[in-house]
Amino acid sequence: MWLEKLFSGVLRVLTPLGPRYLNPSFVQRLYLLWVFRHFENLPVKVLSSRQRRMIEAMCANNQFVSLDLAVDYVPLLGTLEQRPPVPVNSPSRRPVSSVRDSVGPLTADAQQ
Repeated sequence: MWLEKLFSGVLRVLTPLGPRYLNPSFVQRLYLLWVFRHFENLPVKVLSSRQRRMIEAMCANNQFVSLDLAVDYVPLLGTLEQRPPVPVNSPSRRPVSSVRDSVGPLTADAQQ
């Protein structure tokens, strides 16, 4: 069973929309086998920052795999109980000029 997990295992991540499956590389599988050596399910909170970064990188690199019918036949490395947040680099939001124009008269009245 360990060899099957090492060569073709997937990581199940439970999300609000249902389970998703990540297909890690060989080295990542080896590391995940060590992480899940005593438990089948782990919450994200118990992972170290290094382990969380690896999972986040796998999610960011879109290493998800579709397992519609073969879920029962694919060996699971483990299950994460919630998906770690993926950092999003969004530009700073500034108010639109139309908002400033519509609020301008109200602030002028308040200052008088």
